Amino acid sequence: MMTRDRPTLEAVARRAGVSRATVSRVVNGSTSVAAGIREAVHRAVDELGYVPNQAARSLVTQRTESVALIVPETANRVFSDDLFFPAIIRGVGAELEAADKQLVLMMTGSAKSHDRVERYAAAGHVDGVMFASVHGSDPLPGALVRLGVPVVCSGRPIGGTTVPYVDVDHFGGVAHAVRHLVALGRRRIATIAGPQDMVAGIDRLAGYRSTLANAGLAEHVAIGDFTRESGIAAMKSLLAGDPALDAVFAASDMMAHGALLALRDAGRRVPDDVAVIGFDDFEISRYSEPPLTTVRQPIVDAGRTLARQVLGLIDGSGELSDAVILPTELVVRESA
Repeated sequence: MMTRDRPTLEAVARRAGVSRATVSRVVNGSTSVAAGIREAVHRAVDELGYVPNQAARSLVTQRTESVALIVPETANRVFSDDLFFPAIIRGVGAELEAADKQLVLMMTGSAKSHDRVERYAAAGHVDGVMFASVHGSDPLPGALVRLGVPVVCSGRPIGGTTVPYVDVDHFGGVAHAVRHLVALGRRRIATIAGPQDMVAGIDRLAGYRSTLANAGLAEHVAIGDFTRESGIAAMKSLLAGDPALDAVFAASDMMAHGALLALRDAGRRVPDDVAVIGFDDFEISRYSEPPLTTVRQPIVDAGRTLARQVLGLIDGSGELSDAVILPTELVVRESA
């Protein structure tokens, strides 16, 4: 069986009508070549299916053309039924693919992996780093910034670390949800809050407390970890503390689904007895029983924005912001 020879640099040069040296400069990212000639070379590359030599390109540009996405979680959490991480990865991956960059996925669920990632990034094996989530005052983002590595976080870093970040309007989304429950006439409104070492958990609880206080209502708080199981346990605890609860806001759709299961087992009707609202607008919210009212956050768009921000830092291009906050919206379904 005959195989097709790989196109060469010389073949691209002949097709574009330029010298081999000019093709080399263009494919290695040089901006010293006139725009019209660069366009002709890129057209010839596409027509012939030429694949540039990555090692040679890296020598010229001093770049690896790869960007790391750091996930400070255990593998069990990343690959569980929590849809946040697949959505972030999908958005990041799409943006990097469009920019012809390689995505390197790394997890830092232990102190050993923490050190390994720091050494890897500091050694220049990637051109920049994105964090998919940050727990507490994680020192790794700040350490990489001090080493000169371009860094952008998904979610506002907690503590004194100053790192560019992309986030969504947690506080405003929750405020809208709680005001919706108050407008429905609910007066004993509980929350299943997220982890208090993550900005999403902190800001969503703050939004609940502020809006409830403005309405002159008492708070009822249980803490979960964004999983269905923690939602079940938290809902049972809330009902034990106040069987007359008539509404619950859960800080994630997975915890809200757990609350629905616990309420069903307790003989409570949703929404007749207890209204339920989640946060995320994952697919599960549309197919739960009943379909879940929730706060939609644009996770895939956040991933794309995360990638664009770190690429801007790497290239030194564009007007970059230290904080990009994406809007959220309330999606009303049958549960509230």
